Formats: sequence, structure tokens, C-alpha cells
Amino acid sequence: MELKKISPYKYLLERRDEMRVDAVVYLSPQLLPLVYRDASLKQLADAACLPGVLEPVCGLPDIHEGFGLPIGGVMATAAEGVISAGAVGMDINCGVRLLSTRIPAADLDKPVLRRLIQRIEEYVPTGTGKKSRHRGITEKIFQEVVYSGAPGIVRHGYGRTTDLERMEEGGYLPGADLSSVSPRAVQRGAVQLGTLGGGNHFIELQIVTEIYDPSTAAAFHLQKGMLAVMIHTGSRGFGHQICTDYSRDLLPVGAQYGIKLPSKGLACAPAGSPEGKRYYAAMACAVNFAFANRQVITHDVRTAFRDVLAEEAEKMGLDLVYDMAHNIAKWENHAGRPVLVHRKGATRALPPGHPQNPPAYRKTGHPVLLPGSMGTASYVLVGTEKAAETFYSVSHGAGRVLSRTAAGQQISARRFAESMGDVLVNSRNYRELVDEAPDAYKDIDQVVETLVAGGLARAVAHLRPLAVIKGKD
Repeated sequence: MELKKISPYKYLLERRDEMRVDAVVYLSPQLLPLVYRDASLKQLADAACLPGVLEPVCGLPDIHEGFGLPIGGVMATAAEGVISAGAVGMDINCGVRLLSTRIPAADLDKPVLRRLIQRIEEYVPTGTGKKSRHRGITEKIFQEVVYSGAPGIVRHGYGRTTDLERMEEGGYLPGADLSSVSPRAVQRGAVQLGTLGGGNHFIELQIVTEIYDPSTAAAFHLQKGMLAVMIHTGSRGFGHQICTDYSRDLLPVGAQYGIKLPSKGLACAPAGSPEGKRYYAAMACAVNFAFANRQVITHDVRTAFRDVLAEEAEKMGLDLVYDMAHNIAKWENHAGRPVLVHRKGATRALPPGHPQNPPAYRKTGHPVLLPGSMGTASYVLVGTEKAAETFYSVSHGAGRVLSRTAAGQQISARRFAESMGDVLVNSRNYRELVDEAPDAYKDIDQVVETLVAGGLARAVAHLRPLAVIKGKD
């Protein structure tokens, strides 16, 4: 499949064969060759074949092959269109939140940073399959938060009520129904609130190194030289099981509605059908679980800082800047009509003045958080009006260029150490982390350049990692 250049950072994948609409891809000249290494363009074309899909299907600069829709993909469908579990992703509401602090990063030497990440790990279990250490989070509370999200877990003492003012959707998606979730998914989720997981999930202590937009950064409470904390995780085994269940269960459903599936990974049903509504209700449970999960971890991070630094919360800050999802399907208003936007490895990016911004960020536009790979920079951006052409969506991070297996085979211990520089990590065994090495990912600077030069976003701040907590996959 060949792309047609529209502008220096935008390419067209023209409608052909069974495609109902065009697709567009946003890439810098350096990122362009990478899109031909896998099946991501084919997956965009497949998504463009589904009933009710709206133009265009979008590929963002972190695009790479996934299951169904590529990671870094956006697919919007009309009210009469479909909903697809594969276009949302396995880790439903995998997302990122950023905490600002009033702590000068220069005041924390490496021994203190080491104590901080060690203390955080004492509270937050890391790695695949790990269970929560919060005995107070009972199955009853789990069943409550799948309906109420972050607000529900805050009511139980995990965090501050002011946190809820700085979350996508206020940390809660309506429409959840636990009866739409399998017993196996409930079994996995009930014990995992407050856990980080493995893979690309992390907790990172960062320093704000550059401010590009002083007035917006001030509104986000970001100051150069100050410490920040970024948290990246999602709905854990709960969301994974829901996606697994519905990717299987929706596979035969499409044919009942006359839908010709372009690939098994895009198993779907009409959004208004009983089957489509059932998946949405299950997905909303996982969305709310993930918001609550990041909220519990935030509570634990604040507790760890208090333990190590022996300072009052008011002095340290650790205020929530924003929390946003990047594996989700949501009903939004675009061009005056309801649209179901599937964002897979993509985040919402509303411009200043957009009515769907939270009140705290109505004037500025909400923060857009783009984590780099382990050991590389992260960015805070804000969306522009031009982002309407992607249904107000931008990248969720750097995007992989090496599979986990390939990374383990190609990246040596020396190469890994050189790429990490002086960044502290929570494991001394590089084999546990090598599949997340910087060399396994695209250049985050190129991803951000594409978004900014392409006019979809403005840069607000640059952050550099100081210490990273990762879980063994």
C-alpha cells in the first residue's frame, strides 16, 4: 500500500477495494519508512471497510501493528455504525497521569531517588499478575468503582476530591454494567486495584527541563527544574479479559447483521445492537476500573513521598495535572452529531475553549501527556483546532519499532546501559527490562515534531526521567 503525500507531515491512503472512506497518516520524513515495516497500513484500510465508519480513519506518528486496529489508530463511527473491541485494545483505558510537585529536582540526590522508588514499590505491586496490597479494597468496593470510577475510590479515602477536576470525563464513564462482564474477568479484577502491571507500564520520577509555553505551563502548575511524577497503567487483567472475551464473542455476531469482516481482529457489532451495547457496558466497567486504579496508585505515591521526605503534602504538592485514557471508545460530539470515537494507542486533544474540556482547563485546553520510552523524554502538549481532522486525537507515546522478542535478541546489556545513561531503574537485571529499552521505540522527538509541525498540537513542556519503576512482564 502506497501513501500519497498531502503536506510535509500528512499522507493519504486513498479509498480502494472494500474501503468505504479514505485514511490519513501523520508522519515525519524520518518516521515514514517505518510504516512500511509492518501491517499497520493494511489494518487502517481494514478499519475503513467497516459499516458506519467516518472519514478519515487516522494513523498517528506512533503507529505500529496491533490486533485489529493499529496502535496509534483512530476510528470514528456514526450512530448507525459499529463498535469493535479490537479497535479499543486489550488494555482498556490504559492511560497516563502526571503529578506536579513543589520539590526542586536538584534537592534530590540519587540515594534519595533510590529510596523513593523503593518505597513506592513497597506500596504498589509491579509485574504481570500481581495482586493489590490494599486489604481494605474489598470485592464490594471493586463492584462499586466499576460503576463510579475515580470518584468512587476517592470517596473511600484514596486521593483528593480536587483530583477529580483534572481527569478526562472526571474519571468516570457512564453506561457500565457488571452483568456484561464474565466471572473470569471479575475474578481477575477484584484483586488488582492499585497495581502497576508489566509491559510498558511505569511510574517515573521526572524533572521539568524546558517550558515552551509559559502561560499554559503555569496553568498546568509546571515549573522548570521541579520534580514531576508520571504514572502509566490501565485496567490490568480485568480489561484484558474483557477484550479477550468480546473479541471472541463478537466474531460470529457481525454475520448476523450482514457485516463482512475485513479481519478477525476487528470483530464488531452495530453499536446500537444488544451485542454492541453489551460490549460498551463491559468496556465502561474496565474504563472506570482503570481510572480508579491510577487513583489508588497516586494515593500510594503520595504516601511514599511523605514517608521518605517527611514533609507535609502542602509543601510537596504532588497535585494532579491531568489523567487521560488512550485505549477507549467514547460517544462524543463532532461536527454537531454524536460520534463513537475509538482511540487505540491515541489520546484526546481538545483545543482551548472547547466545551468538552474540564472546567479547570476550559481556557487553555487540557494537558496532553506523551510519555517517551524508558530513559527518554516525555512531553506535555495541548491540542489545536486543526486536530478536529483527527477527531481531536494525537499520539499516546513513542510507538514500538521492535517487538519484545526482537528487542531481547538485538539489544545487549551494554547497549541497554548506554541508552539509559544515569537514569535509575528499579531492577538491576537488564533482561527484565530490555524489551522496554529506548531502542525498541521510535524517537519521541520525531513523534512530537510531527504533531507540532503538522499543526495538531502545541508543545508546553519537556520532561526528562530521573528514576523509573517498571514491572516484569
